Amino acid sequence: MPRGWVWVQIALAWLPMWAVFTVLISSAHDISVLPAMIGSARMVVPGALLGFAVYAFTNRTPWPHPFRLRFVVVHMFAATIYAVVWLTLIVAIDYLVSRRMVVREGPGIVAFLVTGMWLYLVVAGVAYANRAAQRAAALEAHAARVQLAQLRAQLHPHFLFNTLHTIVQLIPTAPQAASQAAEELADVLRRVIEEDRDLLPLSEELAFVERYLAIERLRFGERLRVERQVDAAALPALVPSFALQTLIENAVRHGAAAKLETTTIAIRASLAGGVLTLSVHDDGVGARSDEIMRAGSTGLRRLRERLQWEFGEHSRLDIDSSPGAGFAATLHLPALLDEAVQA
Repeated sequence: MPRGWVWVQIALAWLPMWAVFTVLISSAHDISVLPAMIGSARMVVPGALLGFAVYAFTNRTPWPHPFRLRFVVVHMFAATIYAVVWLTLIVAIDYLVSRRMVVREGPGIVAFLVTGMWLYLVVAGVAYANRAAQRAAALEAHAARVQLAQLRAQLHPHFLFNTLHTIVQLIPTAPQAASQAAEELADVLRRVIEEDRDLLPLSEELAFVERYLAIERLRFGERLRVERQVDAAALPALVPSFALQTLIENAVRHGAAAKLETTTIAIRASLAGGVLTLSVHDDGVGARSDEIMRAGSTGLRRLRERLQWEFGEHSRLDIDSSPGAGFAATLHLPALLDEAVQA
């Protein structure tokens, strides 16, 4: 975070305290707002500056688990020191500016010390709360990374088993095609093993899909047709790795594999209004979408989970299918562009 923005946040955090002191001074001494604001500033500024020391001290004395009484004693002692130093600075500033002792005219030393200790406890409490929030955010981010890695790792064997099944089916009827498919699979697996990115440009995902489809064409021949309608502006857009491949694999498995006639798979991608829309539609036998998600489409379920971890509510996977009407899966993702592809 830029240092200037840090100072802005600190100033905003102390503004309510400044307002409270201004009201108290104005009411207690029956003076106008402007002099009260100046007087309260002499109290707030030293408190804010000492707040940096409090924040550093809380960093050196982490919140104990389990809670210990010694922790309370240490902070009460530190609060007393803070209050004494704060009052000393106020007296010094007020004497240098107006040649008067604010302690004599104010509510008294005890009231100032109690207020100083209260300020210390507020600053320390905010520091501990902020640190706890940072730890919670870090743990959540770590959990998200672990979950993404697990989901991605689960997709790899799912893809591998389906492709090996294709090769096994080719061996008795077309051994040469099976051999070629095995070589293609080796190239594909090299990409699967080496790819460790969660997001990659759509152009790279399309290239991987082409290699996958080359293997499936050895199995289906003319029975498998692929149509593409991809906007050039969508090519640099980032998509979850193997997301498009999962949609294509589902179309092949539930469309082409279950149909004797030619099956057409249409791939469409467009970018508009800050949203990348990526869809795969086949004219296969179709099925009830809830049955597909509940039955064998492990890839689709895990892809939906990945989207939730990656983008939350800013993405979704829509499924549209019914018996005899084909199957359509559409991804809606925030438009994140890869600068290297754009260049």
